[in-house]
Amino acid sequence: MPFSLHQGDALSVLASLPDDSVDAVITDPPYNSGGRTAKERTSRTARQKYVSGDAAHVLSDFPGENMDQRSFTFWLTQILTEAHRVTRPSGTLLLFTDWRQAGSMSDALQAGGWTWRGTLAWHKPQARPQRGRFTQNCEFIHWASKGAVDAERNPVYLPGMYSASQPRKDRKHITQKPVEVMRELVKICPPGGTILDFCAGSGSTGVAALLEGYDFIGIEKTEHYAQIATERLAETLRQVSSQQDYTLAGPAE
Repeated sequence: MPFSLHQGDALSVLASLPDDSVDAVITDPPYNSGGRTAKERTSRTARQKYVSGDAAHVLSDFPGENMDQRSFTFWLTQILTEAHRVTRPSGTLLLFTDWRQAGSMSDALQAGGWTWRGTLAWHKPQARPQRGRFTQNCEFIHWASKGAVDAERNPVYLPGMYSASQPRKDRKHITQKPVEVMRELVKICPPGGTILDFCAGSGSTGVAALLEGYDFIGIEKTEHYAQIATERLAETLRQVSSQQDYTLAGPAE
């Protein structure tokens, strides 16, 4: 199978994976952010933080959103240390963040052994304007490597900014990322490589990985979302297999 999805705690599952077994880690951990004060950030659920009151969907909450700054940084450092161990030399880390946690996440990835290479921007065109304020229509993606970057292994030229709105139709997760953005980001992985996402959510990283010809390992703590991710990955694999069968057989005459 070109993908596996593990339902469980990220740190525990990562500990079971062998050294140097993946080529890229691309993940969107809980931000533990989304509030003006420490109390707002640590006492409200993910849905209360990130979903507007007039939202039409009733998507499920997810855990891991109530750590304070020090707890969050320590937790993420432990996980990124394990992720570093399972990544092959010259492998890449892409780590989604917002402006509030950008500093903590950059600290955690460096403490975990990664070499910080820069920060990408994800622009969200449909973000709401805020009267008297600047619109918060960007999230960010720290990128790092395990040692030196091997451009010969993957000689791609990738942009530093991506623009797409969160999916509205058939949305599966509160903080779901657009597959069109993820399909571009996974290209940092060498062709035919394996991509790991230790906070898989509804599986968007894995969907993008399979569509672009990569293998995928996902870890998701919440049983509800692990099931959704498994279903999305299985459906994507069927689509990819059908396309490959059509290409091998050629068009009917």
